[in-house]
Amino acid sequence: MSATLHRLPGHTPSLDPMIGLVAADMDHVNAVIVERMRSEIPLIPELAGHLIAGGGKRMRPMLTLAGAQLVGYGGDRHHLLAAAVEFIHTATLLHDDVVDGSDLRRGKRTANIIWGNPASVLVGDFLFSRSFELMVAGGNMRALEILSNASAVIAEGEVNQLTAARRVDLPEERYLDIIHAKTAALFAAACRIAAVVAERPAAEEQALDSYGRNLGIAFQLVDDAIDYTSDAGTMGKDAGDDFREGKMTLPVILAYARGGDEERAFWRDAVEGRRSSDTDFAQAIDLVRRTRAVDDTLARARHYGQRAIESLAIFADSPIKDAMVEAVEFAVARAY
Repeated sequence: MSATLHRLPGHTPSLDPMIGLVAADMDHVNAVIVERMRSEIPLIPELAGHLIAGGGKRMRPMLTLAGAQLVGYGGDRHHLLAAAVEFIHTATLLHDDVVDGSDLRRGKRTANIIWGNPASVLVGDFLFSRSFELMVAGGNMRALEILSNASAVIAEGEVNQLTAARRVDLPEERYLDIIHAKTAALFAAACRIAAVVAERPAAEEQALDSYGRNLGIAFQLVDDAIDYTSDAGTMGKDAGDDFREGKMTLPVILAYARGGDEERAFWRDAVEGRRSSDTDFAQAIDLVRRTRAVDDTLARARHYGQRAIESLAIFADSPIKDAMVEAVEFAVARAY
């Protein structure tokens, strides 16, 4: 199987092959999620369920299941760990929407808009606690170490992003540090723990970590690009959210660096919150396109996607390996 990132003519990459191959395992994971969301406080399962059942593809836990299948794991501990991954992800989304003041998530009103910020934060904390219970129940100390470290790294990344907001001088290196932490760390951990629970060699552990990490970076780069190229119906969030929140994502970093004095003045005003109207957003879209900032952001996403695919080279060809390659192609193709 070729490791080259490409899209065959007439073929739209999809997660469907992976979804089909891990469907039986995902049924077990979903049962764990439903069970561990229960609480005598009705608001907790109501609010958590709003997001968990909100139409997401559960890509991160699915990667844990796919990785376990790739390395031939025959047990069931990966079900608990995959559910822990989903709870970590959901908790971070609840907290992120509060920090960002987001109105939409996957095309639906965010939990903080419906129930308020305090409830969203506290239910996020509840899900973090449940995730650690699941890690312990999984019975593997190294998996616990990897996932707990990823949780800390994600939090550091979010704080780093918060302190970088509305800073037009944000270096590209710091931006990459942020997305390595806030997105790629959980992708990497979700994949790596599959090899850990299966007690596979260190080389396979590292290969799955590299696959997940590079896929996570590509995924976030595409997300940042399509904020300037898509709409709410496609994205599941308001187009221009990053722009209005003053986030220095890679398209803005590149457009600012390549702009003249007038363009840089516009970006300074926009990032510092003085230009946020629909007309301003339209101008921002024009600038990121004219400077090829979106094109180059997507080119870098393809680069990281290629690295993710190459990480799988040590594994024998199989349907699940093909599906994991196509998952990378899907992540990048979302922008087209």
